Amino acid sequence: MSRRAGFEIGGFHIPPGTRRTVDLPVSVLSDHTPVNMSAHVIHGAEEGPTLFVSAAIHGDEVIGVEIARRLLRSRQFARLRGTLIVVPIVNTFGFLNHSRYLPDRRDLNRCFPGSETGSLAGRLAHLFMQEIVKRSDLGIDLHSAAIHRTNMPQIRVSPKSSETLSYADAFGAPVVIRSGLRDGSLRQEAKKVGVDILLYEAGEGLRFDEQSARVGVAGILRVMHALGMIPEDGVPLAEVVPVRAHESSWERAPVGGLLRAFKTAGEMVKEGEVLGIVADPFGEAEVELLASQAGLIIGRANLPIVNEGDALFHIARVVNTHEAESRIESLSAQLDGAAMFDEDEII
Repeated sequence: MSRRAGFEIGGFHIPPGTRRTVDLPVSVLSDHTPVNMSAHVIHGAEEGPTLFVSAAIHGDEVIGVEIARRLLRSRQFARLRGTLIVVPIVNTFGFLNHSRYLPDRRDLNRCFPGSETGSLAGRLAHLFMQEIVKRSDLGIDLHSAAIHRTNMPQIRVSPKSSETLSYADAFGAPVVIRSGLRDGSLRQEAKKVGVDILLYEAGEGLRFDEQSARVGVAGILRVMHALGMIPEDGVPLAEVVPVRAHESSWERAPVGGLLRAFKTAGEMVKEGEVLGIVADPFGEAEVELLASQAGLIIGRANLPIVNEGDALFHIARVVNTHEAESRIESLSAQLDGAAMFDEDEII
């Protein structure tokens, strides 16, 4: 039997059965400090697919960095088939500055596929496409809500890919949303070169939370098992089928003032149900915010100070609200009863 070939990336060679962190040069700062995009490659001894896991495309979405860190400590990779590429921090500039954006104020996830001679954002997008995406068969991109908002754990997937939808179900997040592709996004441009991506959304910008981290790590391991990359031993079981949603919309503040929220992410609501009340600082006027549709709250604003038109509650429309409510309760119980991945750490 011929030995499996090594993995080539950024001029580095990773032999089969080994792992290595490689630094891919991005730029040099004005004070001559070099900036790299670092990728950890685990190249299995046996043939199999190549999966990439990326985080912090938006620099303030730090929960994905924690998920990537925990993932790389997993013991299942001793018998890995194929290759795993983990990029914990794609947007180093934003991560260091606690910012969603790059120094040129561009959103990296609207700059793909990028250009080798374009803007800073374009050059970083081009590097990620060439070195990571085009070497992979599937990707999992980790995100959170923006600062001052929170998302319940959810997977977003391209609406027309049944195979990718099966991996989304295998991930085991509480909700799977079929969402369209946006111009300039990683998902859109990766799709054009034949690589589908699961987009995981969970938690809040610049914050960690244990549930989001645990769901993320477990979900990636389940997808790797579904791909045939790792054995079933040690992979957390998903006991409940995720709720599926096909569309979602935001309920916005009817007036400016102080928000008292009565609902939170993960709760089912009925059409016409009161989500919260917006009051003026003098207590002279109060306006109810009503749900315009029944569904599942998948995200919400955390700040009590709101302006008229601010997006406050993100509601996903599900086919069967009673069945969805039962599944969400079962998933919550399953997560609460699961063992922590890092029992010696408190987040």
